[in-house]
Amino acid sequence: MSPKKIAALALATLTTLPAMAQQKELNLYSARHYQTDEALYSDFTKQTGIKINRIEAGENELLERLRNEGAHSPADIFLTVDAARLGKADELGLFAPVKSALLNKRIPAQLRTDTWFAFSSRARVIVVNKASVNPADAQTYEDLANPKLKGKVCVRSGGHPYNLSLGASLLAHHGAEKTEAWAKGLVANFARSPKGGDTDQIKAVAAGECGVAIANSYYLARMLRSEKPEDKKIMEGVTIIWPNQKSTGAHINISGAGMLKTAPHKEAAVKFLEYLASDQAQVYFADGNNEWPVVASVKTNNPGLQAMGSFKADSVKVGTLAAKQADVQKIYDRAGWR
Repeated sequence: MSPKKIAALALATLTTLPAMAQQKELNLYSARHYQTDEALYSDFTKQTGIKINRIEAGENELLERLRNEGAHSPADIFLTVDAARLGKADELGLFAPVKSALLNKRIPAQLRTDTWFAFSSRARVIVVNKASVNPADAQTYEDLANPKLKGKVCVRSGGHPYNLSLGASLLAHHGAEKTEAWAKGLVANFARSPKGGDTDQIKAVAAGECGVAIANSYYLARMLRSEKPEDKKIMEGVTIIWPNQKSTGAHINISGAGMLKTAPHKEAAVKFLEYLASDQAQVYFADGNNEWPVVASVKTNNPGLQAMGSFKADSVKVGTLAAKQADVQKIYDRAGWR
C-alpha cells in the first residue's frame, strides 16, 4: 500500500473513532420516576454498550430546559407520560421524525406519530361508591353529566392533561357542541370544587364525600396490589367501571418518548426507542407504573391489572388527543371546569 493510502486510511480511522465513541452514550431527559426503570436502563446498556446519562425532572421543567438549551441541548430523548405532554414537545418543534421499520411493526398505528411513540398505556376509568350510586347510572363518560348524578361527581382540575386528553377523545367522537354540553353537565354535578390528584378522588368516593369519580387505571392497580389495610378498605368500598363498553370503549392514554431534533447521538437514540419496544423492555416499562404494554404480543403478570379484568379500548389516535388539547381547554373554561 502506498504511503498516501496509508495516511488516508489513518486519517479516516482517526475521524471515525470519535464518532463511534459518541454513539456509546445517550442523554435522556425523563419525567418518569419508577424504580423498575433502573433495570430498564441497565439492561439497555448491557445489550448495547451504550451508557445512559439521565436527567429526571417534571415535564414542564424539562420542556423549559430544552427550550432554553435550543440547538446546543445535549439531550437525545425526551421521555414522559400523557399524549398532551408529548404533543406539547412536538408543537415546540423539539422532536425529529424517526424512521424505523421495527417501531412501525411493533407499535400499533394509533399509538404512535411520525415523531413520538407510546410504550405503555393506561385507561381513564369510572369509580363509584358501592353504597350510594347504582353502577348502572355511571356506565359511560356521558353518564357523568346526567342530572341523576347531581352533587355526586369528584374530579381533579379540568386543566390537567389527563382530563384534557379525555375531553379530546370526546371531542373526536362527538364534536364541539356535544362535548361542551357534556362538560357543562359534568360541572353541574360536582360534589365539590376540583382538587387533588386521582388518588384523592378515589379516596373521596370511598369515604362517601362523593359518589363517583374519574381516575387513571394505574392508581387503582397500585391500590389493588397494596398490602396497606387502609388501601384494602378503600378498594372494598368502591366499584371500578370500564366506561363506554357498548360504544367507543374506555379512553386510553400513554407513556412515551421521542428523539430530539438536536440529538447529538441519533443512532443511539433510535436504538433506545427500538429497545423500548422489545419484549423485556415492555414488561419493565409497563410494570413500572402498573400499565399495559403497547406491543400486543407482550403479556405482564401484574396482579393489580389482572384484578381489574379485560375491557374494550377506545381507538382514537394519540396524535389526535394531542392536537385537540387547546380546543378542549377552551371548552372546559367556558363550562367552568377550572
